[in-house]
Amino acid sequence: MISFTAQGHPSITATHETTIEITRDTHLTERGTCILGVKAEKGLRDLKHFLDLHKSRKIRVDLLVGEKTDTVTGYLDPCLSFLDVNDIVIRKSAYLCDRTLMVHADKAAAEIDRELIERLREGDGLTVEISVI
Repeated sequence: MISFTAQGHPSITATHETTIEITRDTHLTERGTCILGVKAEKGLRDLKHFLDLHKSRKIRVDLLVGEKTDTVTGYLDPCLSFLDVNDIVIRKSAYLCDRTLMVHADKAAAEIDRELIERLREGDGLTVEISVI
């Protein structure tokens, strides 16, 4: 397992229906409807060594805010590069780019527990745990 933290933000809406994003950016705009956390400790490139060891495997991403937890599962595609230094994107689709962590995810931002999202809007911290299953 590998984990890192990010921060909530008052502008988090988490209404996107196909993706989830966590970013090192310190702010977000109304267009960032997939973003769950800002000021992340890590970008995708920081996770590359761990992820490269598990390509073609199913993974689980646990999102923890205080006592609230939600889980997303999906797959590491063997063609993923894990090169983006700023962003980590989970996708329900099979779209691949340098920002993609996971494809064929079982949830998008709009499907994440609303109590967890409300806590993020209040500025609570987010812990992200990535495990191979």
